[in-house]
Parts: sequence; structure tokens; C-alpha cells
Amino acid sequence: MTDLSIVLPTYNERDNIVPLVERLLHGLSDLGDGLEVIIVDDNSPDGTAALAREAFAGDRRIRVLVRTTDRGLARAIRAGIECASGHIVLVMDTDFNHPPDQAPLLYNIARHVDLVVGSRFAFGGGMPSRTRYVLSYVYNLFMRFVLGTRINDNLSGLFAIRREALQKLDFDKIFWGYGDYFFRLLLMSQRLGLRHVEVPVLYGERRNGQSKIGIPSIFLLYTREVFRIVALRFVGKW
Repeated sequence: MTDLSIVLPTYNERDNIVPLVERLLHGLSDLGDGLEVIIVDDNSPDGTAALAREAFAGDRRIRVLVRTTDRGLARAIRAGIECASGHIVLVMDTDFNHPPDQAPLLYNIARHVDLVVGSRFAFGGGMPSRTRYVLSYVYNLFMRFVLGTRINDNLSGLFAIRREALQKLDFDKIFWGYGDYFFRLLLMSQRLGLRHVEVPVLYGERRNGQSKIGIPSIFLLYTREVFRIVALRFVGKW
């Protein structure tokens, strides 16, 4: 079995995907053939998938999947996880928001626990925009209070998880929508008693391209999902 599978969901990330994968390959070079990188592209019109295939042609560690139906961030991540062969699966954004240099740390810690979260709100973490940091911190306090989560950064999306832990999760309940899949994953793994660790991460700036969804829309989407989960708990269905 492969030691580590990295899942990279992409949509219009032509200018980021090649340098990101190169950074990951360099930082994890000690793994050799024990590493695989799975690029899951939602049929990007900018040719992200074609560029990645060309750039890494002949490198058996790099796989490019193109999805033309049922597209979306969470479902792309699920597709990558289901194709992964690694003992540990690491998921991260492809816009350099999540620092690729942290991948070795997350991998090494995940060898000893069930789930590792890269956290902006653990001591030593952060992000470039002070305003976004404060807004995200306050929103996470709200989520922790309403949902009862024990993780400081419920919206991180940067995580590494052991295969044994993945096999205990209900993918149908988790992997749909946008970034809200992540707090569903945390809630379910917490309920199952999986061992969590947060490591501090300093977010980077998007290098190229544009964000897929605005901050107000994100908070509205997530708030609806938080209260949907609360309602389902009330009737015993979550």
C-alpha cells in the first residue's frame, strides 16, 4: 500500500497546480514511490487537467481525474479519497492558501493519531488578513458553541487522516456541498471517538486566479448547515 495519498481538488487552477505539486514532491521526496498525488479536476475550462497531465507525464506518482458530472468541492474530495491507495490520506486546497510545506508534518503526525487538522487558531497559526482571521475565529466560536465541536478550526479543510479512520465514516452524510463537508467530518469523527490533533498553520495568499465563492455566501451557506444539523439532532437523525 502507498504510504501517503494527497488529494488536490481543482477548478480553474491552471496557474497554481504545477508549482504546488512540485513543492509537494520536493518536500516529500523521502517517500519516493510511497507517495501518490491525486488531482481531481471538475472539468476546468482553463485546462488545469490537461496542463497537469502534460507537466507530469510519465510520473506514476501523479494521477489526474476529470469529473464532468455531480461536480463540487466536497464530491471531488470524496472521489479522490475513494481512489486513494495510501495508508494516510491528506487533503488540501490548490491555491497555496494551505501551505504545501506543512504536508510532511501532517503526514508524520497522522502516523500516530487518527486525524490531524491544520489549524489557523492553534497557537502559532494564523492568516494574512487580520479581518478575515477575526471573522473566521468568531464564527468558529459560534460553531463550537452550537455544535459542540472540540476543534478550534472547523473550516480548515487541511487535514490528514488514517485509512482505518476513513473506513469508519459515513461518506454519504459528509461529502456533499462546499467546505461544510469539513465540519460534518469533524462532528462524525468526534462522535466515533477518533483521536484528533490540531497543528498550527500559517495560511498563505492565493497566488493566482480567483476564489470560487465570496465570504458572505460562505457564511450563509455554513450557517444554514449548522442549524440543519441541530434540527436533525433534535429528531435523532444525526
